[in-house]
Amino acid sequence: MDIRKLNETARAMVAPGKGILAADESSGTIKKRFDSIGVESTERNRRDYREMLFRTAGASEYISGVILYDETLRQDGADGAPMVDVIRGQGMIPGIKVDKSGHPLAGAPGEQVTDGLDGLRDRLAEYAALGARFTKWRAIYAIGDGMPSRYCSEANAHALARFAALSQEAGLAPMVEPEVLMDGGHDIEACFDATEMALREMYYQLGTHRVALEGTILKTNMVLSGKDAANRAGPREVAEKTIACLKRTVPAAVPGIAFLSGGQGDEESTVNLDAINRLANDEGAPWELSFSYGRGLQAAPLKAWGGDAANRERVQEAYYHRAHVTAAARRGAYDPAMEERAAE
Repeated sequence: MDIRKLNETARAMVAPGKGILAADESSGTIKKRFDSIGVESTERNRRDYREMLFRTAGASEYISGVILYDETLRQDGADGAPMVDVIRGQGMIPGIKVDKSGHPLAGAPGEQVTDGLDGLRDRLAEYAALGARFTKWRAIYAIGDGMPSRYCSEANAHALARFAALSQEAGLAPMVEPEVLMDGGHDIEACFDATEMALREMYYQLGTHRVALEGTILKTNMVLSGKDAANRAGPREVAEKTIACLKRTVPAAVPGIAFLSGGQGDEESTVNLDAINRLANDEGAPWELSFSYGRGLQAAPLKAWGGDAANRERVQEAYYHRAHVTAAARRGAYDPAMEERAAE
């Protein structure tokens, strides 16, 4: 394991002013996205849509890397070039989602544990040979009656740590993703407590599994009110709670934190990211505070596409705009007027 190279990759992923595109939707998830615009989810349509994003001129000014799904990592572009070469040619780092999604946790109704450790060592070697430089594993935690439980937290933290250790063994920088879901009517304090528990347990397990933290990236949720809460916390409180939670739990050796959009709309995820970085700029933080958005970057270009290849320019304009404004928020320099100018 070359810790120096792992650290170089991790630092490049959270380079100042840049974030990461999450284009790792499973076949089932991207089908739902395509269904929403009336497009059939064929392998060709999935390739064509994602390739438009990857080939957007100038996007690498704001996007450092792309998380891919297994299918996409193995695909060639329309011109026959491997998709990983398309991404590298645009100045971005290709990565790969390696977990097998969440499944019911035995003995814990309503909770899930992420599978995918069986055969992972061999898959990681193959992904590295195909050109991936980093990996991602997502664990999810629901808030509800007695949830998340200590049992759920420990089970998922153990899996995240084993994944991270195996990734570093293969020379791949792991992105560990404990996500506390915003589904429900809970207040921001409940999210704070759940996030703190998940992060504390995960970093304990990462230490136990001898993971070099300087060669990792944390992808996690912001501390938010539930999406159905009666009085949802505003951006300033989100920023204060998020940074306070991270300072309690995330070691300074971690190069950066990439927030997920987690079901927030484009505006909400951008405004909250901006508020977090403005506060961090004032108070100081030991890590880069970046983003790794799926819907937060893709909702607008997906709608612009509509399955019609003739809309390529509109798709890329929409994606470039979302990358631009989100990167501004990542610096704490977002202005809502940026949206207005784009609509003119």
